[in-house]
Amino acid sequence: MNGTGSSARIETLFDVSGLSVVVTGGASGIGLGFARAMAENGAQVTLFDIDRDALDAACTALGPDAVGVEVDATDAAALDRGFAQVAEARGVDVVFANAGISGGPGFVTPDGERLGSRAFEALDPALLDRVLSVNIGATFRTMQAAIPHLKARGGGRIIVTSSISATHTELLVGAPYVASKGGVGMLVKQAARELARYGILVNAISPGPVITNIGGGRLQDDASRAPFERAAPLGRIARPQDLYGAALFLASPASSHVTGAEIIIDGGACLGPDRPV
Repeated sequence: MNGTGSSARIETLFDVSGLSVVVTGGASGIGLGFARAMAENGAQVTLFDIDRDALDAACTALGPDAVGVEVDATDAAALDRGFAQVAEARGVDVVFANAGISGGPGFVTPDGERLGSRAFEALDPALLDRVLSVNIGATFRTMQAAIPHLKARGGGRIIVTSSISATHTELLVGAPYVASKGGVGMLVKQAARELARYGILVNAISPGPVITNIGGGRLQDDASRAPFERAAPLGRIARPQDLYGAALFLASPASSHVTGAEIIIDGGACLGPDRPV
């Protein structure tokens, strides 16, 4: 990783140029946002995603140095092959473990009515299994596949997409998602403690709701988005570009003494609304 020395100049502190960056779930949404923040600042970006068409479109948008590899992030063997391919071609310096899925809506509607079909006892256990498999399992497997290459490099960064759901209960977000992100939050801390000896920093970016295609793109709908906006003191929810700064910070020398941390980006939602909702 690029060192800071004693320089406080922004172009040195936040320098990611030349770094080899892998982003899982990188063909759309938050992952593509992370990839764009890295690529536009000179990093060599490799996207892992299960959607070949989306990968091709994303790489075209990011420029000629971007590479797309079709990988199911729940498949350990596929991840091993993907990281080996990147390591041979470019090495591996920074990994964004970003792949994830929605757990569906919560137990109340945006109008505050209880949803019988989303009551805790009505949830399909298969949904829980699926959400945990992707949100925790894919993160765990991505770390496992990446760590040997980061150790061989003498250190690096793992940046995990978590959520504010890791640390508080939800009304409008399904219980399987909340449980999965709680697990992800502790996985980050545990990995950070173990890997510090090897110069591998492990941190989380924990956004509130973000307007992407996740969950069928429901937050692109004004009515679905409104209750989340009312709950945020800043009056809006995030777009992927609101996460660029945190991504650059955690991937760059600016965060060289930061590990096991969580950066919350939620428009103040965790503080509570600034008016009755």
